[in-house]
Amino acid sequence: MEPIPSRNVLGGPLRPCSLDPVTGFFRNGCCDTCGEDTGSHTVCAEMTAEFLAFSQAAGNDLSTPRPEFGFPGLEPGDRWCLCAARWLQAFRAGFAPPVVLAATHQAALEIIPLEALQAHATA
Repeated sequence: MEPIPSRNVLGGPLRPCSLDPVTGFFRNGCCDTCGEDTGSHTVCAEMTAEFLAFSQAAGNDLSTPRPEFGFPGLEPGDRWCLCAARWLQAFRAGFAPPVVLAATHQAALEIIPLEALQAHATA
């Protein structure tokens, strides 16, 4: 698996998203991606209670720990590399979590308009 060049949606170097909990398709703390990342885990988002509830209702429980997969479960305030399509789904439903643009991979732009990400940008 070779990562796609790591540039963010602003054209700069991709910044880390989270090391606590460790996130990313490669579990390296960054929203790097590659051809095998069919979910495009490219959006660095800050979890909110509303988004976590939305995601659980949509069939993707991100709150419950899954130790067998090394997944601690997420809480509001945690940063996580989300699938671009899930973020877009939440955006359209009014539950999109804030996005860290410098840590969001440029590949997310294949699915999400930059304007939508910018409208939900956080530091």
